[in-house]
This record gives sequence, structure tokens and C-alpha cells, in this order.
Amino acid sequence: MLAAQAVKSSDQPVDPEQPFVLVIAASGGPRIAALNETAEAAGLAVGESLADARAKAGFLQVRPIDAAADDAALRRLTLWATRYTPTASPWGEDNGADGFFLDVEGAAHLFGGEERLIADLHSRLQRFDLLARLAVAATPGTAWALSHFHPASLMVLPSGREAEALTDLPVEALRLSPETATTLRRFGCKTVGALLDKPRAPFAARFPAELLGRLDQALGRIDEPLVPIVAPPVYHCLRYLLEPIFTQEAIVALARRLMQTLVHVLMRDDVGARALRLSLYRVDGAVETVDIGLTLPTRNVAHLTRLIDLKLEALAAAQDAGFGFEALGLAITRAEPLPARQTEFTSLAGDGNRTERCASLIDKLRQRLGPASVRRFRPVASHIPERAEVLTPVADEQPASSWPAPEQTRPLLLLPQAEPTEVMALVPEGPPRRFCWRGVTYEVADAQGPERIAGEWWRQRRSEPTRDYYFVEDTDGQRFWLFREGLYGRETASARWFVHGLFA
Repeated sequence: MLAAQAVKSSDQPVDPEQPFVLVIAASGGPRIAALNETAEAAGLAVGESLADARAKAGFLQVRPIDAAADDAALRRLTLWATRYTPTASPWGEDNGADGFFLDVEGAAHLFGGEERLIADLHSRLQRFDLLARLAVAATPGTAWALSHFHPASLMVLPSGREAEALTDLPVEALRLSPETATTLRRFGCKTVGALLDKPRAPFAARFPAELLGRLDQALGRIDEPLVPIVAPPVYHCLRYLLEPIFTQEAIVALARRLMQTLVHVLMRDDVGARALRLSLYRVDGAVETVDIGLTLPTRNVAHLTRLIDLKLEALAAAQDAGFGFEALGLAITRAEPLPARQTEFTSLAGDGNRTERCASLIDKLRQRLGPASVRRFRPVASHIPERAEVLTPVADEQPASSWPAPEQTRPLLLLPQAEPTEVMALVPEGPPRRFCWRGVTYEVADAQGPERIAGEWWRQRRSEPTRDYYFVEDTDGQRFWLFREGLYGRETASARWFVHGLFA
């Protein structure tokens, strides 16, 4: 586990040769939250009141803390750090939100070892004018303690030596609240070593649970769950470049090679990709991410590459490569089972090929038009025609719903709202013989029905009238779907007629 502490900075220009502090509002007046090396050399310290700091240093550059901007900057920096490992987690406010954790287990060998990894990370942070302290340890708690209180700015601790490394560090290295740390010092426990060999019961009785909990986390006795800044990928591939790339063609070509690498692992596990994330790491530290969802799981490299190309093309107007991209990462954030199957003689394989082609078309339209712009009908459990289906965006997470087998013939075009019509019938409850709709009179040559649909009384506070639907054809061969609303003598004395749909 790697912990990185970066000194907070201000967006406003300052003179590095003069004392500079960031202050935060507190009871009794503003207090120092962060300071530069010049201010530290002048005897100032974090937590000191601004009035005392001015008395010590004389001239002092002061800027207020912008908590929201600091949090956003830390999240951007943590996202950039995923170039080293997919699992990166910013420190929470209780840890002092000035750094991040990286789970480098299984990733350090890509850089030649943990020492070279933190050396590379340190040099890159220096290019961003960030003074950093880095530590690698087996537990997040020990890594955090070493990054804050060990004399060396770069530290790699072998596994199993956590207790030895923590012994001489102050109790604040356990990430305790100020009140707990102050009480420990009053009892004479100034270092972590003073707690290691003592009986636990007195501490459990006199102190909050955080004391023993933090100690156990630092020593690896209990796990410390971390919340990664992005969802951990199921499969991940990262490529570092000797020279930055700028063009969309170069990005797509490299993404294709990354996908070809991942396909072998997908085939081994009999799974396919349902969601991808392409991460573009810029030279200046910014990170561009491109998320792609698929309708069906797939291992088709050409199809996935085409989707990436379409997505990049849609984002080209808002994308700025700056000084270029120095690394690309491709992660499969969601995978689903995709067992091997016969691919020859596809004409005998039913409509499987048709389903894949339809899914491919949907994927391409979504990348061009946006996910919310491609919609499909979904069945709804209702007998009322206008409620029996709903139009929703195609969602990555939900497979297409299966439609129930129709019991009755339904029109190809269902009007958004049933439109009133004037109907002439031989008897009040008989089929229509003539009707006038949208100013045109139609003579009915043949009629089929009625199909009676009662109102959904269990869903409505007031009862809905019964509908009698008729399938009618006029003398010119046009076919309509009409219904009569209300039953004569029981629900109404004068039923109304409506046109609800048209057949091809």
C-alpha cells in the first residue's frame, strides 16, 4: 500500500521566497491549515493562530482555504494516479485530505519494483510543483504514518516490520482525533511504541474505540476498507508511451492493441465486455475518461474499436490534447458470461446473428447520438393498450425484456391519444357502419369485434369505463382500430367512440 501526501497549494500567485500560509476559520480567529517551507523555517506551524504567526514572521502571505477547490483538485490528482494502479483512493477528511492511497500490490513490478515506482511518482509530482512525501507499507495505516512522520520523504517498508517502524513515531501517526492524542500525551503515552506492549483493557475502558481500531489497522490485525475513486475494473490494461500522441487515429490504434490483449483473458474466463472505460493520461496531469456501454457482452475487437472511434469523434469538439497523451488505459468495468459457441453455418443458427447485428447497431447509435437518444419499447403488465408498453432509453444494465405472445391483433401504429370520432351503427351496441374522423367520412366494408377491455379498477381510485374495440376496414381497404367507451344502460346512456390505431 502506497500513501502519498501532497502539500496544499493556492491558485493565487505567491512569492515562494516569502512565508506563505493557508488559513481556515476557527473559534478564536483564523488558524494555519498549511504553509510553505519558508514559513516553516520562520517558526510557524499548522494549527497556530494567524495573529501569533504575524507576530513571528512579520510579512506574511495569507490565503483562505477553499475546501471545495481542494477536494476537487485532490480527486483530479488521485484520478491521475490511476496510471500506476487502478485502485486509488483519496484520503478522507478524518485523515487530513491532503493525499491518497494506491494499492500497488501486483503493479509495482511493472515499474521495476516499489522503489522505482515511488521515485517515478515523486518526480512527476515535482513537475506539477507538488512537494510530496511517499511511503510504501503492507497496511494503509502504516503507510500513512510513515508518509507524515518518517524523516525520509521516500520510504519503502518491508512487510512484517510495521510495529518496528511505528514504535518511535508520535501517537498522532495513528490518525487519532486531536482530543484522543492530547489525552494520551497527558498520560505519558507520546509515541506509538508506548501503546504496543501495554494491556488493551485499560485503553478500551478510557478511550474511544478509534484508538485500538487505528492501532489494529496499522498493524494489519483488522482490514481497512478503502473507497476507490473509480469502480475497480474487472480487467485492466495500461500502456506507457515513449512519446506523447495527439491524434484520434493514434489513440484508436493503441486502444485496439489494448483490447486485443484483454480479449485473450476474456476468452480464458468465458466472459465478454458489457462496459468499458478508456483513460487518457495527459502530459500535464489531466485525465480524460471515455465510458462506453454495450447492449450485449462481446469480445469483438473490431466492434469495440469502432465504438471507441465513434465516441472520440463525438467528443472531439470538447477534447483538448494539450501537450499530448503519455499513457492510455483500457478497463473492462463490467463483464458478463459469454460462453464459446459455434460460429460456422450461421444461416442454420436461428436468429442469433440477427440479435448480435441489432445490438451492434444500437451500440453505434448510442455512441453517435448519446445514450439517452436511443430508446426501445418495453412491455408493461397492463391490459389497457396505451399502458401496455413504455418507451425508455436503452440501458446497459438491463437486458431487453421479452414480449408476451399477443392474444389479439394490435395495430402497427397506436395513436399517442385516442381521438374522438362520430360513428353510425345499426344498433347501439353493434359494430360501426360509418364514421367521421379528422373531417373525412369512411364507409365500413367489414368489422370484427368487439374485444372488451375493462378498466383497471385495482389501480384507479375511480372506475374507468369499459371499452369495446373493433377492427374495421373501409371500402378503400384502409384498416382502423376503434373503440366504444362505456356500456349502454350500465355505465352510460350515450357511448362515445374513438379511433385508437391504424393498421398497415
